[in-house]
Amino acid sequence: MPEPKRATLHSSELNGQTQSPRRATGRSSTSSTSSQRNRRPIGRTNSSEDSKADAQDDSAPAYNNPDRLYYPRQPKSLAGIAVRSFCLGIALTIGVSSTLYILLFTSSPLWRLPFFLASLSTFHFLEFWTTAAYNTRAAEVSSFLLTANWPGYAIAHSFATLECLVTNVFWPDAQWAPFHLGKIICLAGFALTVIGQTVRTVAMCQAGPSFNHLVQHQRNAEHVLVTSGIYARFRHPSYFGFFWWALGTQLTMGNVISFMGYAAVLWKFFSGRIRVEEEALVRFFGGEYEAYRKRVGTKIPFVP
Repeated sequence: MPEPKRATLHSSELNGQTQSPRRATGRSSTSSTSSQRNRRPIGRTNSSEDSKADAQDDSAPAYNNPDRLYYPRQPKSLAGIAVRSFCLGIALTIGVSSTLYILLFTSSPLWRLPFFLASLSTFHFLEFWTTAAYNTRAAEVSSFLLTANWPGYAIAHSFATLECLVTNVFWPDAQWAPFHLGKIICLAGFALTVIGQTVRTVAMCQAGPSFNHLVQHQRNAEHVLVTSGIYARFRHPSYFGFFWWALGTQLTMGNVISFMGYAAVLWKFFSGRIRVEEEALVRFFGGEYEAYRKRVGTKIPFVP
């Protein structure tokens, strides 16, 4: 499952190509190349070798063009970003409208399915948007996290969807919560979903260039130790946010099995990731980070 943290190990550099410096010649490279190409012995016709050389000269700029990163099927493909944003927008619209329609005009408990769709669409769109807005150089097609931890991530959400569908179709009136607390637990789950998403998004915005979805093991110039704002309350707010967002969705959906599975998998994932990440943070910031770690907790159960 899928994140500066304060100084997060998470700043990635622009995955682009840099052009090698040119030696000053007093004229443009285009005119120089053109004059060299036209400088041939008098009376000599174009040979096949000359034609090949000219073709290579003409095509060379395409390979050195930094705009290639934004072409289709490239890491920063604008077409890929547009398509994913469009699809997520459609999914969000369907999810929100269907949830409201089922709640307002029917008594079916199946509103939980489009609610989950809307939650997922919002999460994945905000993952890219916050990266593009506050850590622009790191923004790529992969920043949507649609295929993160594949295929485990997709399997988990697919199972949660199936569990909700089966239980609400075959046992629509079943009471899964103890002491008839089903509605209260459902509302608590919705609140956790909203709080988790908000905390994660705010953390990514505040961290800026210090945030990246991949743990960094080398300190870059953009890395700073952020200990104010939301980081004064949560040591790893993006992890806190996703942990409780995911559990909140399962409480809202009434998924008993998925809730326990999500809790176990996410706790194992984040506890291990935090341990590895903080080893690097101590190398980056030394005693300053150690003091911060003692002062501020993660707010994730059993992860001090």
